[in-house]
Amino acid sequence: MLERLGKAPELHLTPEDEDWLGDVVVEFRQALEASNLQRNLMSEMMDAFASIISNNLNVVMKFLASVTVILTLPMVVASFYGMNVSLPGQHRPSAFFGILVVSCVLVVAVAAYFRRRNWL
Repeated sequence: MLERLGKAPELHLTPEDEDWLGDVVVEFRQALEASNLQRNLMSEMMDAFASIISNNLNVVMKFLASVTVILTLPMVVASFYGMNVSLPGQHRPSAFFGILVVSCVLVVAVAAYFRRRNWL
């Protein structure tokens, strides 16, 4: 708009005014370039922060999924022995402690496996 304003014959600009208008046009172009550069920089920074947040979210979700699997194992073992069918060892007095031991061994084994894979 400023360039068109400088070329308008109706204004009758003096040479000093034309120089001043030319300087204003140059300043506006430089300001536009600086603002575009800052906008691109901010866009790249936002992308980097979004990537970091997404990575952290993935780490947390992997940890929570691992904990869920570990906590599900004792429930599965106990649910087998909660059924109304005859199961091996159900009439022994130490059956409850045997189930606890099996559940604990499974939990420790899976937790060690997950720890080795760096999921925990």
